[in-house]
Amino acid sequence: MPERDPTSPWRIPLVREVAAILLIKLTLLLGIKAIWFDAPTVPQDGQQRVESHLLGQPSAPSSTSTEETPR
Repeated sequence: MPERDPTSPWRIPLVREVAAILLIKLTLLLGIKAIWFDAPTVPQDGQQRVESHLLGQPSAPSSTSTEETPR
C-alpha cells in the first residue's frame, strides 16, 4: 500500500474562502478603527460638568419666594 501524502488544509476551497473573508473583515475593522477611533476626544471642562451633573450644585437661597399663600 502506498502511503498517502498529508494533505494541506489550504487545498480545500472552503478553507481558502473562509480565510479570505476573515482577512477582509479584519482589514476593514482595523481600517475603521484607524479612521474613526484614532484618539479620544476630551470635552472642555469635562470633569467639572460631570461633577455638577452627578453631585449637583448647592442652590443659593433666593430673595423671591415662590411659595403659594395659604387660602
